[in-house]
Amino acid sequence: MVPKSMVEQYIVGVAVVIASLLGFVFLYYNSLVRFWGLSKLKRRASMQFPKENCINKNGRGEDVGTTDIIIVGAGVAGAALAYSLGKDGRQVLVIERDLNAPNRIAGENLLPGGYLKLIELGLQDCVDEIDAQRILGYILYKDGKNVHISFPLEKFQPHVAGRNFHNGRFIQKLRKKAASLRNVNLEQGTATSLLEENGIIKGVHYKNKSGQMLTAYAPLTIVCDGCFSNLRRSLCYPKVDIPSYTVGVILTNCKLPNENYGALILADPSPIVLYPISSTEIRCFVHVPSENVPSVSNGEMARFLKTLVAPKVFPELYNSFILAIEKKDNIRTLPNKIMAAAPLPTPGVILIGDAFNMRHGITGGGMTVALSDVVILRDLLRPLHDLSDASAICKYLESFYTLRKPMSSTINTLANVVQKAFSASSDPAIENMQQTVFGYLRLGGFFSYGVSAIFAGLCPHPLSLAFHFFAMAIYGVGRLLLPFPSPKRLWDAAKLLWVTLSILLPFIHSEGVRQMFFPLTVPAYYRTPPGNKGKKV
Repeated sequence: MVPKSMVEQYIVGVAVVIASLLGFVFLYYNSLVRFWGLSKLKRRASMQFPKENCINKNGRGEDVGTTDIIIVGAGVAGAALAYSLGKDGRQVLVIERDLNAPNRIAGENLLPGGYLKLIELGLQDCVDEIDAQRILGYILYKDGKNVHISFPLEKFQPHVAGRNFHNGRFIQKLRKKAASLRNVNLEQGTATSLLEENGIIKGVHYKNKSGQMLTAYAPLTIVCDGCFSNLRRSLCYPKVDIPSYTVGVILTNCKLPNENYGALILADPSPIVLYPISSTEIRCFVHVPSENVPSVSNGEMARFLKTLVAPKVFPELYNSFILAIEKKDNIRTLPNKIMAAAPLPTPGVILIGDAFNMRHGITGGGMTVALSDVVILRDLLRPLHDLSDASAICKYLESFYTLRKPMSSTINTLANVVQKAFSASSDPAIENMQQTVFGYLRLGGFFSYGVSAIFAGLCPHPLSLAFHFFAMAIYGVGRLLLPFPSPKRLWDAAKLLWVTLSILLPFIHSEGVRQMFFPLTVPAYYRTPPGNKGKKV
């Protein structure tokens, strides 16, 4: 009988060879497409989307003057960007609906890749003194088995790791840091519409804290007012999908089995995520499909959590979980929104953050994408001493949408695929997919290391993501076919491949194949700052 280890090595070897050949074919095909001029994968920048009432062509309200840049929203992206632009000497007005500490159940995970971006921005001290918890990886649990997904941090200094915390504490530290700069003004107010003149955004109409209508002017407005943005409708194609809801509770007086590691439990009826957000609290998330969300108000959610979810958590957390459910107002729900980035470039304004692009929250990659976008936008704006030519700057900033793709598309695709693959299902192909993930990660070495680097935001390379997906799929097929193919095994293997591709390919398509895998072929990648023609950015 052939030893199991030899069989796995054989499967892995075949997977690597085939995945490499697929990658070569993919690259060769793309080069042919470019040569013959047949590539039509890039979204047409000229697509016209209907403009909604978030743009107002008539000035109204008291004029509060002109600044260099207006930022709408002071969440992670807005506050970090305000500080970065302020450090570069810009006069920045930040308009935020509520400057009190947010009380959210999202935005609690900062991956190691996001922490490195925080360092680039000079904001790493914002995770200090908020009781943030170091996270070194996650442990995946299924049917009594587990596999470690440790972040590959050996090449970094000891302080580099993931961080989990209360979102409100982190946001307030970012805002305080931004407000410490004399040329950054944080004002509480609600942006009601953008001010347009001759097709160019000139500023923002907003209502201040006392209810007074005001108008602020700037040559560039940056909108990052979050997942519930009321300004994005004319700036992008906002096609939002809500595949599931996150149900969150906070557990106290308990510890996870492994210190500095979060836990992901693949359970029926819903996957469960647990991680510490302070030295005394553990966040528990349950991801429930949108069509099956029980009501919180009538007690159905509490019954659902007690009867179906509680038996699936760790025994040592069971009592704390029950107490958390019974605690008043401790059950919170949040829609998991997925929205691909589909910009409509408009002179005088740019859209970033969750207002622009969202992915499923199961991997906690949102803040890492946001901070990466802030670094890219800051670097693009640095050489611009004059922002008055809105049309030229709009054309130049189109490169932002391509430059952000390596990080954003890698994390987006991984998160969206994971939520599909890890959801409870009666389909045997999904069960085979989950078993394949376990087996692949247990191979260790290059395979486990590669997946964990992508998960951590340390390997923002879509080709690497595609390689591991294909290698994992081929490993799963080999696992089903060996030792002897039979009609049933062949059918199961074919169905596994079909289901895997049907999950993966739509998300890759929504990200844009050309921008995701071949950004160097996109003309916008080479845009130079106005006045710097011939110089590569």
